[in-house]
Amino acid sequence: MKNTLLKAKRTVAAATTGAAVFMYSTLPAMAQLISPTDQPGRLAEATGGQGSFRDLLLTFLNFFLGFLGLLAVIMVIYGGVLYVTAAGNQENIDKGKKIIMYAVIGIVIILLAFALVNTLLGGLGAGGDV
Repeated sequence: MKNTLLKAKRTVAAATTGAAVFMYSTLPAMAQLISPTDQPGRLAEATGGQGSFRDLLLTFLNFFLGFLGLLAVIMVIYGGVLYVTAAGNQENIDKGKKIIMYAVIGIVIILLAFALVNTLLGGLGAGGDV
């Protein structure tokens, strides 16, 4: 049990580190793609009304973060059900508590990411329109 939990923690840590490295290494390249001089006609045609790459990226990231938030809420519910139906089984009680704790941490991270994405992309849009 502890060996499996340790492997899971290592996998989560490796995935988080990999995602952070990917995001920070692609920011300069992505910043070049976001400009107010995108070809709005062609982009709006292809995406169903989004006039710039920045708006399209913001819509996609908001949808993705919303999906992750929904998944985290489902995990909180699952952990709560597991905790309530444990019937004195300490292993299920601990498992339910851990699922709830990790899901709440995930919700906090998702909310911070949502705020960061909207602040950065919103700020880029305001600076380009002046």
